[in-house]
Amino acid sequence: MAAATVSDRNSRTINTAACLIIGDEVLGGKTVDTNSAYMAKWCFSMGISLKRVEVIEDDESEIMEAVRRMSDRYDFVVTSGGIGPTHDDITYQSIAKAFNLPLKLHEGAFEKMKRLSKPRPDQPPFDWDTPSPALTAKLRMIELPTDDFTESEKQFIFPHEDLWVPVACVNGNVHILPGVPRLFEKLIDGLKPLIRPRLADPDGKGVYRILISTPLPESSVAGYLTELAKKVEPQGVKVGSYPRWEKKRNTVTLVGRNQDYLESLVAEVEKNVDGKRVMVEGEDDSGDEDVKDDKDA
Repeated sequence: MAAATVSDRNSRTINTAACLIIGDEVLGGKTVDTNSAYMAKWCFSMGISLKRVEVIEDDESEIMEAVRRMSDRYDFVVTSGGIGPTHDDITYQSIAKAFNLPLKLHEGAFEKMKRLSKPRPDQPPFDWDTPSPALTAKLRMIELPTDDFTESEKQFIFPHEDLWVPVACVNGNVHILPGVPRLFEKLIDGLKPLIRPRLADPDGKGVYRILISTPLPESSVAGYLTELAKKVEPQGVKVGSYPRWEKKRNTVTLVGRNQDYLESLVAEVEKNVDGKRVMVEGEDDSGDEDVKDDKDA
């Protein structure tokens, strides 16, 4: 089979996704990663199967290897972090090198940056037209991997008019986002109108999840859930079992796209796990006896 082209990746149906978190501060425990969790919820709501989440350091070779592999294996790839103004923000240059692309100043982003940036009162005077270390640092954030053979609008996406930060799309499916959670969340939400038409079910509501709370330990329900999983797999339903450490009840989940079929299973599952459906995990904890969790640590 011939290798997919940039155009192929930029237009094919999106079924799978991967998320790459880049940053020494995450691996060093200085910052807690919340973007991958937001990405997981975003994919679930869109009906996209998030296949992989990785956290790697600010290392050029690590970034290059990861984005090449993810771009090849998954339909939609998002990176988070490493696009700031300092020397250790090397995501743009590393991804450009991974796909043999030059870094070029994006003039549109530069104009937006000048118009929308609001310096704090305690910052020293700054002149956009005078070369300076501060200007060089700012320009690092809009020197983007650029493919001269791909239309600009497919490479540089501005989901919000009030943000100068672009989403750079490289190799047709690698989307580079900032690590700042509020920016990451706003930008990825802004991509929804562009991504939804490329979904297998663009008019659908994504994937459904049903939660069933049970006071029984996993060993007591494992046999039944194993048989249930075999029965519903042909219908695209996944059965999950999740112990809640030091909580009073455990959770069984049913996940799939066919809402009617999922609903038809609820009464059977409730009966066989001595449980009841809940809308939010833990909502029925009050008044129950402690449940013993026999799952291996």
